[in-house]
Amino acid sequence: MSPTFRALAHKNFRRYYAGGLVSNTGTWMQRVAQDWLVLVLSGGSGAALGITTGLQFLPALLLSPWAGAVADRFPKYRLLQLAQLLMAGPALVLGLLAVTGVVQQWHVYVIALAFGVGTAFEAPVRQAFVSELVDPEDLPNAVGLNSASFNTGRIVGPAVAGLMIAAFGSGVPATGVVILLNAASYGAVLWALRGIGRSLTAVQPVPRHPGMVLEGLRYLRTRPDLMLVLAVMFFVGTFGLNFQLTSALMATEVYGKGAGEYGVLGSTMAVGSIAGALLAARRTRVRLRLVMGAALLFCAVEVVIGLMPTYGAFVAMTPLIGITSLTTITSANTLMQISVPAELRGRVMALYLMIFMGGTPIGSPLIGWLGESFGARWSLIGGGLVAGAGTLLCLALFARAERRRHTVPATDLAVRSGEGCPVPA
Repeated sequence: MSPTFRALAHKNFRRYYAGGLVSNTGTWMQRVAQDWLVLVLSGGSGAALGITTGLQFLPALLLSPWAGAVADRFPKYRLLQLAQLLMAGPALVLGLLAVTGVVQQWHVYVIALAFGVGTAFEAPVRQAFVSELVDPEDLPNAVGLNSASFNTGRIVGPAVAGLMIAAFGSGVPATGVVILLNAASYGAVLWALRGIGRSLTAVQPVPRHPGMVLEGLRYLRTRPDLMLVLAVMFFVGTFGLNFQLTSALMATEVYGKGAGEYGVLGSTMAVGSIAGALLAARRTRVRLRLVMGAALLFCAVEVVIGLMPTYGAFVAMTPLIGITSLTTITSANTLMQISVPAELRGRVMALYLMIFMGGTPIGSPLIGWLGESFGARWSLIGGGLVAGAGTLLCLALFARAERRRHTVPATDLAVRSGEGCPVPA
């Protein structure tokens, strides 16, 4: 089997990958439909779109540490089954409200928050679960293929959603049909998990004990390299990765396009994302310098794409931003997973996701306000500049700390060699 797809040789991973591909497609269909629904209900408000996105990611900020402790305490395939139901429920309710035409803006806010609760508990379990489906040497490949699955859904989902919304009249009921399809897509993961549970090489669940949540944090404090990854991903995730918001604003306000063209943007961006994910899957080692270099390149590309004069030029640039963003995300994710002991992986990955995704409730409303106040282009330009400056600041502080850690003061050298020591009378 090709080195790019070697993790698919594992039956468990292959089944899980197939179920996830269907679910990921449905998830991206709902993202496009929910964004379009908010724009229709709010009269095109970027701030309303930012608030909705922020509410959906707020539980990741508040609940992730406890979700990580839960992930380490119980069998992960059982937790994933429960999480699918927690996410399918809000999608079903929102879809029915939209199809019947009774949905209001506050309904979307509440349901986005409820959906975020399910996602907050599902995400760390899903991240840690991959390590139980493959051999340790195949973990980087499995993480890369998982990202490729996610972004295959990003290609198919937005295109299908955009075409369906346009075909059904681009109104509120049309978005409801798409959201209902996503609610049904979680059944694919439930099907996959039914055939996986009994054949896992599972990590032994950690017994409950005081301070479980803090153990992950204490471990991270002993790893300056992983703390640097967390800090950089906070800036990238909070201010840079707001495409759900920025693409909608650019399509409608800058280029005057509709739902179909907005869906195309997600798909073309995902072409680059899949390329980045497959390149990541070929790597056998991930280094810190790759994470940092990819983050800086992504920030620069985001600023450039915000300056594109036409819709065609913007579309042509989206694969580049896709490949740089996915290289950053996948390399950071892989480095965190392969660097952490198995018994702590759920809690550490939960903290990673809390930092990476939990900043969205801060960043999305801010980026939405920036686009509404200064023009949609600044939602990309400003986000890229802030994320890039934050990344450079983190690198500078890390380099300074490393120099201090490896430099022994002259007085210490003198004491160690006996020079300068008090001489007894």
